[in-house]
Amino acid sequence: MPLPTFAPFPIRAWRESLPSEDWTAGLVAWSTLAQAYLALSPAELQSQISEDSSAVDFLLTFAEEVARDGPAILGSAPASRSLLASALQLSASILEIPSSPLLKWTFLADLSRVYGKKLAAPVMATVAGKKGFESELLNVKRSLTRRLEEGVHGDVRSIDADLARLNHLIHVSPDVAATFLAGSDFFDALVSAYRLMNPPLRKVIVATTYLCLVGLTDGGAPRFAMLSDKLFELKAAADAHRAGPLRETDSLVVDLVSSTPVLKQTMNKAEGAGVATGTLKGRITALEAYRRAGSSGGRSRKMLRKRPEKGKSVVVASGGGAGVAGPTEMNVHVMSQITGIQDLFPDLGAGFIARCLDEYGEDTEAVVAHLLEGSLPPHLAEADRSEELSEYPPNRTMDMAPRPTPPLAASPLPERRNIHDDDELDRLAVSTSALRFGKRPQKTADELLSDKASAPKKSAIYSALLAFDEDDDERDDTYDADDVGGAVDAADEVDRESVEEALYRAYQDNAAVFRRGFAGPEREKLKVETGMADEAVEGWAVMLERSAHLRQRLENKYTSFSGAQVQLASSRWKEPAAGEEGGEGADRAGGHASDRGKGGRMRGGRGGGRGRGGGAAGGAGSAAGGESTEATEAARRRKEAAKGSRANHNRRDQRAKKMARGGGLPG
Repeated sequence: MPLPTFAPFPIRAWRESLPSEDWTAGLVAWSTLAQAYLALSPAELQSQISEDSSAVDFLLTFAEEVARDGPAILGSAPASRSLLASALQLSASILEIPSSPLLKWTFLADLSRVYGKKLAAPVMATVAGKKGFESELLNVKRSLTRRLEEGVHGDVRSIDADLARLNHLIHVSPDVAATFLAGSDFFDALVSAYRLMNPPLRKVIVATTYLCLVGLTDGGAPRFAMLSDKLFELKAAADAHRAGPLRETDSLVVDLVSSTPVLKQTMNKAEGAGVATGTLKGRITALEAYRRAGSSGGRSRKMLRKRPEKGKSVVVASGGGAGVAGPTEMNVHVMSQITGIQDLFPDLGAGFIARCLDEYGEDTEAVVAHLLEGSLPPHLAEADRSEELSEYPPNRTMDMAPRPTPPLAASPLPERRNIHDDDELDRLAVSTSALRFGKRPQKTADELLSDKASAPKKSAIYSALLAFDEDDDERDDTYDADDVGGAVDAADEVDRESVEEALYRAYQDNAAVFRRGFAGPEREKLKVETGMADEAVEGWAVMLERSAHLRQRLENKYTSFSGAQVQLASSRWKEPAAGEEGGEGADRAGGHASDRGKGGRMRGGRGGGRGRGGGAAGGAGSAAGGESTEATEAARRRKEAAKGSRANHNRRDQRAKKMARGGGLPG
């Protein structure tokens, strides 16, 4: 007789529309049909599955829906617990069939999330060595590696969801953890994808890496050699990230060793197994250096003694109104601890994690360790692992009925106290005639004039005034001859320039004089002229050789030639011209005329001005007037011929203006 067909497990929208009676009847039907399948022999079960795949479809949809929404969707009826047990047994039986249709990583991950490590680990151990399961894992590994390496160009949300789903399978099966850590491609892809600034993806990557590393230490044959190699790869990845352009805190290794107890867990497992070699310890110690400041990889493993309940907490309604003291309100710190543990164990409910934290004194590391080892106390091991926080703690009510808030009392005005309180002025008992604004004088003007006590002081003042000489107004010349810092001595600048010129001239003549250690008469002469020591002379030459700008400046200053030459006056005697008055011309003959106006000369002077002419009345002929001699006429002709080229067009007019001002006497 063929067995009835399984109905697929309904989705959320259908479940919410079903009446409670129909839902309970469906749970009973699924559980009964699963028991009927379990009663078949392996050959009959294989034949039934090959002919009717409804059981496989039911298990796939059942695991997916319960893993997504939690076992609480089944309700609290006895049929729900029976269905959970029957579904697990039926899944294990179908997985033992060769080429089982349930041998998919998504189903196994959902099954691990629903039943946890304690119940799902034996099932995973039976399928770990199957070829179909290994090929399934390798395909998933290659796909995830490729998608992780795509970075921002890939679908980050789907990667996040798949890694979070895979973490349940890695947590339950150490063989899966070893498969994904075999080689370095998947690990390198995790390190590369962590650089994306996506906090949810980063949390999932840290959880995946942590579960894979801890999984190497679990199982019947821990893989500590592979663990040591992976710790070395972690150190190499951290060093490469530190040498790159990104911040050191954005490294997967830094986040891993700071937010998870992976190093302490691996060290404890290695020491417990007796394989804690020096190499393994050294690599764990090297990774400790990458821990963030202020982080210890979890709280210290210190058990907090629970305080005795004194009945002072908020009263919780119970039964017919009797109250029992409940725990304190959940704070933000506990919520952050629950979130951190759920990153590692997404299948656990927030309420169950809160109970574990209460049991171990809010020690996150202790809770994670007991969850990994499966060593929870019996009351927690048998508790509902999908319990939500809304169910723990129960709703609380106050022990007293609400009453209106009393009105706020008016606050009294502030009072000021000092030493003058309660005096006559404070009591306003003082007469207004006794009040005075400002300083009150001791005596009146008449009393001060009639007071003879101050007469000696007045006499001394008068004597000093009489002794004062108003005509004694001579200026104080005490500091006239001394330099008190306000004068500028121009002689220093002159001396400095003379010393500088002497040094430069000597350097131009013989640069060897400035060599270090040179001793000779030239050096001694230079030291006498400049007043400088040997070190100063040698240092000046060093600075001159180093500074091209200084050499150019000194060269322009002391060696440049402008083209102007000194005019040498003739020393021969000339007879003064006829008609000169007095002896002025004779006395000044042979010399330059010094009493010149605007370009003119006094009569009788020797020709020393511009042009070819000489003086106005003596010497060579002049074109400026005087007797009409042959030399004068020749000079005039030369002037007229060359005045265009010499820019002397206005000389005649300028001489007329000078004569009109009385600048010279007509000769």
